[in-house]
Amino acid sequence: MSECPHVPELPRLELDPLSDTCLECQAIGSDYVHLRLCLGCGHVGCCDSSPHRHASRHFEDTGHPVMRSFEPGESWRWCFIDQQIV
Repeated sequence: MSECPHVPELPRLELDPLSDTCLECQAIGSDYVHLRLCLGCGHVGCCDSSPHRHASRHFEDTGHPVMRSFEPGESWRWCFIDQQIV
């Protein structure tokens, strides 16, 4: 995996998650498939396989480019700008 230029811009230490679930889904009573953690601010949102795609919407709203899986045992990261695993 090659590192995109957005990875060095991340906070040095990973931020604590702001929640343990997708609060947007919870607020509207929707289910989600998997969770993603924004590495820019700690927002937790649902993945693109979920009905409302809150992690992608968070990127669109904030411009925070890199997230990682928030699923147990997974640590891969995704850059929305470069469209690649980093």
